[in-house]
Formats: sequence, C-alpha cells, structure tokens
Amino acid sequence: MRADDLLQPLGTVHAELAPGVRATEIYTMEGMLGLLWHGPIDAEHLVVACPGGMGGYLGPGTGLYPALARRLARHDVATVVVDYRSASRLEMCVLDAIVAVDLAAGRGAERVIALGHSFGGAVAVNVGLALPGAVIGVCTLSTQSAGCEGAAGLAPRPFLLLHGEHDEILPAETSEVVRGLADGHGEVEILPGEGHGLAGCSDALVDRLGDWAISVFGHPVSPPK
Repeated sequence: MRADDLLQPLGTVHAELAPGVRATEIYTMEGMLGLLWHGPIDAEHLVVACPGGMGGYLGPGTGLYPALARRLARHDVATVVVDYRSASRLEMCVLDAIVAVDLAAGRGAERVIALGHSFGGAVAVNVGLALPGAVIGVCTLSTQSAGCEGAAGLAPRPFLLLHGEHDEILPAETSEVVRGLADGHGEVEILPGEGHGLAGCSDALVDRLGDWAISVFGHPVSPPK
C-alpha cells in the first residue's frame, strides 16, 4: 500500500507552475494536502520542509523555504514543502509529510532530510523516527518540544536545532530541552537577536542550511552548479 492510500484521496491534481516548480493537491475528506515541489523531479536527494502550526509554503524568515529550495536545486537536490490537511494535528501532519516522501521515492528519491519550523520541528522529528531508512538528517527551526519525546531515536543521524535568542513564542531553551529528549544528541545553535520567525537572518539561514544539507547528502559544499 502506498502512503497516500492511507489518506483515502478523493482526487489528485498535479500542475507545473514554472520551470522546476510543481504543485500537487490531494483532496481528502479531512482536508486538502498541498505539496509544492522545487528542483529536479527525479532527484535522488530530497528535503521535506514542514511549516509551523498554521501551514503554508513560505516557512520562516522572508520566504526561507523557497529560497533554500532554489539554492539546493543547483546541487540537484529537490525540496517539497508540505501544506498540511489540518495544521497543528501532529499525527495527521506527520502522515502528510510521509506521503510527500513516498511520492518522491516513487520518482527516485532515496535519501531525505526532514526540516521543520516551530510546530513543524516536531513533524520533522517524527518523520525522521518513522522513516529511519530514508531520513538521513533532521533540522529544526524554533521548534516546540511537545511531540519530540522520541527524539533519541534520531541518533546517530545528524540533528541540527536552530533557535532565535529572543524567541517570543517558544524560548530558545526549548531546543535545549529537545536535545535533552534526544539524550544529548544534536547540535543546538542560538541565533543572536532573532525572534520566533527568524526574520532578521533569512539570507544567512539559506546559506547555513544549504551548506549543512549539502554536506549531509555528501555533496561538495561549493561551488554550486
């Protein structure tokens, strides 16, 4: 059984929006799952990007997810941003992200990084736990700790936790809590002066996350294609 069969889809629509940018909408009785794809359709390497508790395609910063996707595409890495059927319902959102990975696997994706902001950090952690054979690294941005209780299961895979120093919603200490849940596994970076949305360091995050992802996938970090 394919993962998307678990959604009991009523219908699916695919559309190419621009060169290298494609959209998928999967209609279900529990809402519409939206997937925005960037990069090579048959890429071996994939980043699945999970938004916060309100869903959406842009991520934190000033459109971090599409900007990061454009950078990674130059290294033949695909990105899919998941707009959940029902944002903030953790189990459903994890399944939504798993469906995205499964669809990409059908086109050739073999190695995956799970990335998530805020609530999406918990989604990314759980995707990593659910797909240990495919997910080779996990990165969280301003993550919550709820839902990350099993984070120890991510070891020894790379686990990067970035958090704004002045996060007004989830204090920076939250990422340290999650690393504690992971039995000390993971690398926490506190971003000076940043709040929950990480709006002041979006460009720097594209570079930081791009280099990290490319390194995890085993690509040379520079120069890009």
